[in-house]
Amino acid sequence: HPVESGGGSVQTGGSLRLTCVASGYTDSPYCMGWFRQAPEKEREWAARIFTGNTPYYDPSVKGRFVISEENDKNTVYLQMNSLKPEDTAMYYCVIGKYCYSSSDMFTHWGQGTQVTVSS
Repeated sequence: HPVESGGGSVQTGGSLRLTCVASGYTDSPYCMGWFRQAPEKEREWAARIFTGNTPYYDPSVKGRFVISEENDKNTVYLQMNSLKPEDTAMYYCVIGKYCYSSSDMFTHWGQGTQVTVSS
């Protein structure tokens, strides 16, 4: 299963970089990215990328977050800049054969990493 790192607590306007490594995943090409879930809110895509394609960003993070990949290492990064309190959530890395719209369709999940942005 994917392993995430890089979460933490920052103040508004700060930056964090999340890393996800999915060692042992063999399908190629693949979709890899980050769902996030804030307390009492539904899980939503933050950003995702399908091997070699243009990334997708939720409109709320577009222009602030950048997702990048290293295919040969099954690794994806999420650089989060200009963080806002509304970015506070648990961020989950997923990897799968397709970029499913529903998180329920993914069978390979990380344990999650908490991102907290204080005002």
